[in-house]
Amino acid sequence: MLPYFLGCPSWNEPAWRGALYPAGLASREFLPAYCRVFNAVEGNTTFYARPAAATLARWAALMPEGFHFCAKLPRDISHEGDLRDKLEAARDFLALLAPLGARVAPLWLQLPASFGPPRLGELAAFIDGLPAARCLAVEVRHPLFFARGEEERALNRLLLDQGVERIGLDSRALFSCTARDPAVLHAQSKKPRLPPRPAAFTRFPQVRFIGHPQLEANEPFLAPWLDKVAAWIEEGRTPHVFLHTPDNHRAPELARRFHALLSERLPGLPPLPESGAGEQLGLL
Repeated sequence: MLPYFLGCPSWNEPAWRGALYPAGLASREFLPAYCRVFNAVEGNTTFYARPAAATLARWAALMPEGFHFCAKLPRDISHEGDLRDKLEAARDFLALLAPLGARVAPLWLQLPASFGPPRLGELAAFIDGLPAARCLAVEVRHPLFFARGEEERALNRLLLDQGVERIGLDSRALFSCTARDPAVLHAQSKKPRLPPRPAAFTRFPQVRFIGHPQLEANEPFLAPWLDKVAAWIEEGRTPHVFLHTPDNHRAPELARRFHALLSERLPGLPPLPESGAGEQLGLL
């Protein structure tokens, strides 16, 4: 059983056939194959569109108990208007996800770069309006929340007091890449370039690492995260770590590499299965 959650941005990637997935695997079988290796996934799909009830029922049937689907609140909630006006939509979204039960942990609120310090009151009211038992993590992108001034301290106090995690996004490895590959350029145009903030306000610290396409080039940037994640585990926390690459074709390889390097710091960690056809991964 892993003492932390490890995963990728999604499971539905045809390029993973022949690597994470058997070469001829049908796309409808990707999810169970993914769950045999990783015990968490970013719920990016829910940011762009609400899944149909039938889709959620299928996911619930295929995701093991203990698997974590970190569903993003839809962008019409997080990116369009006052958060206080979106509480009913957020509750409706949670009701839609009900078939997944405790697998939705934590729920992610990814805020736009335009969401700055004057709007912290909105965020506080939004958090207060969600079900009390709901585990929530927030990603911010406004520069003042990374300036180590009073604005950042106010954000951190709010999240800490409310028992809400601050998602730690690290895109340094991506922006260290000078290749002009279209996938790299596209990722660099979409991802924020902000300093990492390794917060641990709850039992469940959240890390999103946006990697370099050459896996070995990520190691200097991964090293402090490996130390941090190992320390969190030793403190009794349960980190969630998600690994990206520019087009995510090599995300599972980077995730495996992270686990292998973490195992050097925590020698008791169980290995990941070699492929989706292997043994079921022990889940928390």
